[in-house]
Amino acid sequence: MPSTPLPVNQFTPDRASHPIQIQDVRPSIDSGRYPVKREVGDELVISADVFREGHDQIRVAVQYRPWYATHWRESPMHHQGNDLWTGSFIVTENARHDYRIVAWPDRFGTWRDEVRKKADAGLDLSSELLEGAALLESIAQRDASGTIGDALRRAASLDQYGRVELLLDESLAGVVEAALDRQAIQVSSPAFEVIVDRVKARYAAWYEIFPRSAGSTEGQTGTFDDVIDRLEMIAGMGFDVLYFPPIHPIGEINRKGPNNAVISQPGDPGSPYAIGAASGGHDAIEPSLGTLEDFHRLVEAAGEHGLEIALDFAIQAAPDHPWAADNPSWFHVRPDGTIKYAENPPKKYEDIYPINFGGNDWSGLWQELRRVFLFWIDQGVSIFRVDNPHTKPFGFWEWVIREIQELHPQVIFLSEAFTRPKIMSTLAKAGFTQSYSYFTWRNDKQGLTDYFQELTSPPVSEYMRTNLFPTTPDILPVYLQQGGAAAFKIRLTLAATLSSVYGMYSGYELCEGAGIPGKEEFINSEKYELKVWDWERPGNIRPFVTTLNVIRQAHPALHEYDNLRFHWSGSDQILVYSKADAASGDAVLVVVNLDPFRTMDAMIYVPPDDLLVDGNRPFTAHDLLSGERYDWHGGDHYVRLDPAIQPVHVLVFEQE
Repeated sequence: MPSTPLPVNQFTPDRASHPIQIQDVRPSIDSGRYPVKREVGDELVISADVFREGHDQIRVAVQYRPWYATHWRESPMHHQGNDLWTGSFIVTENARHDYRIVAWPDRFGTWRDEVRKKADAGLDLSSELLEGAALLESIAQRDASGTIGDALRRAASLDQYGRVELLLDESLAGVVEAALDRQAIQVSSPAFEVIVDRVKARYAAWYEIFPRSAGSTEGQTGTFDDVIDRLEMIAGMGFDVLYFPPIHPIGEINRKGPNNAVISQPGDPGSPYAIGAASGGHDAIEPSLGTLEDFHRLVEAAGEHGLEIALDFAIQAAPDHPWAADNPSWFHVRPDGTIKYAENPPKKYEDIYPINFGGNDWSGLWQELRRVFLFWIDQGVSIFRVDNPHTKPFGFWEWVIREIQELHPQVIFLSEAFTRPKIMSTLAKAGFTQSYSYFTWRNDKQGLTDYFQELTSPPVSEYMRTNLFPTTPDILPVYLQQGGAAAFKIRLTLAATLSSVYGMYSGYELCEGAGIPGKEEFINSEKYELKVWDWERPGNIRPFVTTLNVIRQAHPALHEYDNLRFHWSGSDQILVYSKADAASGDAVLVVVNLDPFRTMDAMIYVPPDDLLVDGNRPFTAHDLLSGERYDWHGGDHYVRLDPAIQPVHVLVFEQE
C-alpha cells in the first residue's frame, strides 16, 4: 500500500526545524488582530507560554520598537514555572509600538545545569568539562571583553573541582549570554501592537458646551468671544477638556425649529448637526459664532487656562452642504434623483443627509474626511468626539485613525456609539481612544457592579476606555428628571470615580432636569434653540462639582482606569468601591447611596489591604466632601447616608 505523502503546505522542513513553541502571548486582542492600549509611562507586562521539546533550557525575551523604527529594543523575560514566562518594558513615547516574543536555545545554560547536577552527585566530569570548554571557545570570539578566553586559560591550570567552580560562576554566565549569536537560532512570535497614547487618553475631565449658549443676551447667539469669557469658570471647576458640538455652518434647507419641529421660524438657529450651507461645510465655521481667527484666539485662551478644545466630528450633511452639489455619489440617491435624508425609525432628520460609504467614489470620500481631520488639527484641535461612528465602516475607522495618529500621535478619538455591545467593542478595537458606554442606563447596584467589573478588567480594559457622561444633549435619564440635586450629585460622583475619564454636559451643574414626559430627552433642548443660562441659579451644585474635581486631581488612585475594586455592603442601595495606587500609597474609597430620596444605612466590609492600611491597627477615614473624620479598625464599618445632606462618601485614610 503506497504511503500518503506529507502535506507540504502544512509540514515543511523549515517548520520542523523550530523546536521552540511560543503560545498564548498576552496581552493581545483577537490573537493580535487589534492593538492593546497603554499610556506614556506605563509598564507593559507581557506573558507567554514558551517551551521546547526535550530537556534543554531556553532563553526568552520581549522585543519592542516604535512603528517607524527599524531596530528592536529588548527586555529579558523570566520563567515563572509551568513554562510561563513574563517580562515587561516601559512605553516612553506617544506612538504605536510593535512587540514580539523571541526565544532561543540556551546551550551554555543547559550544559551548566547538567554539570551542576552531576557535580552534586560526585560524578566524574572530565568529558563534560571538555564539552564546556569547546562550547566556550566557540563563543569566545564574540566576547569583546575577553572574559571568556581568560576563564578558559585559568581553567587549564585548575583541577576538576576548580574548573567546575570557575565555569559555573554566574558572572561568566552573564558574559556568555551577552556574547551569544542568536540571529541564526532565534524563534519569534508574530509582532503584536500597542497604541501608546498620552495620559489624557486615560485621565481627563470633559466639559461640553454649545458655544451659541455661552452668551448673556436673550435671543442673541453666543460667540467664541463669549466662550472665552467663560473659560475661567469652566477651568475653575476643574475641567481640562472643553468639548463643542459641531461649530460648522448650519443648513437652511429643512432647518428644524424648537423641540425638533419640522418647520422652523425666521431666526431659529437650527441644529448644529445639520452641517453645511452656502458659507461652507466641515472645514468652515458657523458665521454667527465668529471667524477662524476668532477660533484661533479661543484655542489659545483655552490653553492658557489648561483647557484643550475637543470638536464633534459628525459625518453627515445638510441638503445645502457643498458636498451635496459637488459629490452626489457620496449620498444615497433615490430612483427619482432625490437624496434620502437620515432616519433612525421612528426618528426622522429631514435636515440631514447621511453619507453613503458604498458609493463608487468611496476612496475620494475617505480622503476628504482625512483631509478634514487634518485641517482641524492644523487649527490646534487634538481631540475629536465622533458622532455615530457605528453607522460607518469599521475599516474606514481603522484606516483613518492610524493615518492620523502616525502623523499626529497626540490625537484622541472618542466614539459616541450607543449601540450593540459587540459593535462598541469593535470600534474600540479598531483604534478609538475612548468610548461612550451604557453607564447612563446603569442605576442599580448589581447592574453597576457587573458592568464596571467587565469594563475595567481584561480583556475589555486592554482596548476600551469608557468616558462616562451622566447626560448628553440627546439623553436625560428619568433618574435625573425625578431625583433632584441628590440624583445629580450621585451620578456625577459615579462618573468621576468609576472611570478615570468622564464628562459633564453644561447645565448639569444647574441640575437642569426638565425633560419631555415619557422620554429620556430634554424639553426645549438647546440643540434647536438659543439658550441663556443663569450660572448662579439657586440650587446649583457648582461647588460640589469643583470639590469633586479637586479630589480627582489630588489623588493618583483616581487617575487610573483598571484599579477598580467593588466591596460588600448589607444594602442593595449602597454601592461601595475603592481605587488604590501602590506606587504613591494612595487609596480612595467611595460609598454611594443610590436612592436619591431615602436615607440608607448599612454595614460594609472593605479589606484593609485594599485601602493600603494595616488592619490590625486603628486608622482614620477622612471624608473629603464633608471634612468629617471617622475612627475605623479592621474591615467592618457602619455607614449612613442622607441624600438631602450628603448622598456619597469619598474617603481617604490616615494611619500613624
